[in-house]
Amino acid sequence: MYKKYLIIASKKDKAGVNITTQLSQFPKENFSFYLVEEHTVYTENLDLEKINQFDFIIFASKHKSEKKEKTLSIHAPGNWRSAQLGGESEKVSKTSALFQKQLFEILNQNVISSGLKDKYKVTLECTHHGPLIDKPCVFIEIGSTHEEWEDRRAGFILAKTISETIKNFKSNPYNEVAIAIGGPHYCPNFNKLQLNSNVAISHVIPNYAFPLTKEMVEEAIEKTEEEVDFAVIDWKGMGKAEQRDKALEILDKLYISYKRTSEIGK
Repeated sequence: MYKKYLIIASKKDKAGVNITTQLSQFPKENFSFYLVEEHTVYTENLDLEKINQFDFIIFASKHKSEKKEKTLSIHAPGNWRSAQLGGESEKVSKTSALFQKQLFEILNQNVISSGLKDKYKVTLECTHHGPLIDKPCVFIEIGSTHEEWEDRRAGFILAKTISETIKNFKSNPYNEVAIAIGGPHYCPNFNKLQLNSNVAISHVIPNYAFPLTKEMVEEAIEKTEEEVDFAVIDWKGMGKAEQRDKALEILDKLYISYKRTSEIGK
């Protein structure tokens, strides 16, 4: 499916520089680097003509959080509401559920085998921040302080994960493809599905982006490269009963089937 990959990082991003420096050690058979002067979340900082020459884009980046958790994370870019960090309001970028799943699985395996499991939390994040591009893409990030961003071991693990996923990516491994709705930013229930079930998750709409709208669901489906089989719902992470009812009403109107996370084998 994807033959040419582009790894993008900002020269101002210590984690991005760390990851791409480590990645330069690996054979560059079907991927290239693109280091930009400014931050990658802003679409206007990117050469879109250059990006359009590639099949899949991987943004190597830092992650910041108020709690300063040590994380290695993966997510698709886009905005369900306002565009405070790049991109456009209520628009998300294309992504691949299958690539995200395989990237996440390999990242988890590499963290365990490297002995970093006790230091870093491996997690999905919901879809958030820019840029907005018309190529399938994903962010892979080190969080959440200067100490972690410059951690060479973490940079090596993410570089190894990128290289191995590109080399071994299978475009048709018979996964069920889903968009995900509900839950918090770090997606604990969706993490379990991505690692321990046949479901491959693309875009994640968290509960803090509610109220859910028909347009948000349509955007998530439209910007998933694969055909979406159903929506997976973090039932307890939907908040109030009226929010659950509203979500089911929207999915019914769009003729989209849905399953609760508890209904899928973990």
